[in-house]
Formats: sequence, structure tokens, C-alpha cells
Amino acid sequence: MKNLKTIGIAVLAISFMSFTVLKEKAVNIKESKINWVGKKVTGQHEGTINLKSGALKFEGNKLAGGNFVVDMTSLVVTDLSGDGKAKLEGHLKSDDFFGVANHETASFKITKVTQKKANSYTINGDLTIKGKTNPIEFNMAIDGSSATANLKIDRTKYGIRYGSASFFDNLKDKAIYDEFDLAVNLKF
Repeated sequence: MKNLKTIGIAVLAISFMSFTVLKEKAVNIKESKINWVGKKVTGQHEGTINLKSGALKFEGNKLAGGNFVVDMTSLVVTDLSGDGKAKLEGHLKSDDFFGVANHETASFKITKVTQKKANSYTINGDLTIKGKTNPIEFNMAIDGSSATANLKIDRTKYGIRYGSASFFDNLKDKAIYDEFDLAVNLKF
């Protein structure tokens, strides 16, 4: 009986030690920033887009997961003004690109986190744009209550083929590169 009690206490102790607590930290959407750059043969355009919600999950002080929702209606062009700005924003929100009328949000869910060194991680996750989900991988650095990442997204994987030389011939200087860049700066 004494051995059974000792074994029971040992099993309980091991169970408590192996129990992992994930702490979720909400992202401050007002202080966080996402900058984008889209390039074409003759130049580039840039702008911003806002988060609608987001959270990072930590196991102790190590990143363990997270999920985000991007407000596609907030897409803004920052390198133009006036009619040119309005025209490009309208086109990017149209079905040729992000189809914002039917897809007001995009989302990202972290599926795997691999720590490279202190506060530096390789992130794997599922990105959903226009209802299409694809895996992506990128690096993220965490410094205190900030996280930064730079991503390259192949828009054609999400059905965004407008102006893509990969799908259309004879575009010449009207071609738009398939990848666009995101610079993400999260505050939590």
C-alpha cells in the first residue's frame, strides 16, 4: 500500500511538471504596422494594411504559436496621391487582386515554431487570402513586446494573376511581379 501511494505521488508530480501552460498575448492592432511593396517591371508601389485582430502564444518566454486576421478593407497606397492613389487602391481591392467586396479579411495561423537562437524563430503557418490557404515560412525576431518579420508572398498561389508574366504573354513593361513583400511590426 505504501509503494502504491508513493507511485501515485510520483505520477502526479511528473504530470504537473510536464503540463505546459501557453500564455496568449493579444497584439495591439493600433500600434502594429504592416507595410507592403508590390513591384512591376517599371517600378513599384507601396502602402499599408491593418490588422483586425491577432495574438501570439508563448510557452514561458519562447514563442509557441499565434493567429492573425488582416482587415483587407484597410489597404492603402502611400506612394501616390489624388486620383492615381484612389485608382490604384480601387484596383487592388477589386476582383483583379484581393476581391475585398467578397473577402474582407485575410488570415494567418502559425502551425510550427522553430527557435533558431534566442528571440529568433522560423515560423511555418497557413496564410489564407481570397479564401485560398497555402503554407508559408519566414523568420521572426522578438524583442521585448515587439515582433518583426519580412515575408514574400506569391500572389498567384491565391488566384491573383492580374498582370502576371507567369500566366500572360506579351505584357512587356506592364508585367507585375508575382511576389509582393510584407514588413510586419507587431506590438503586444
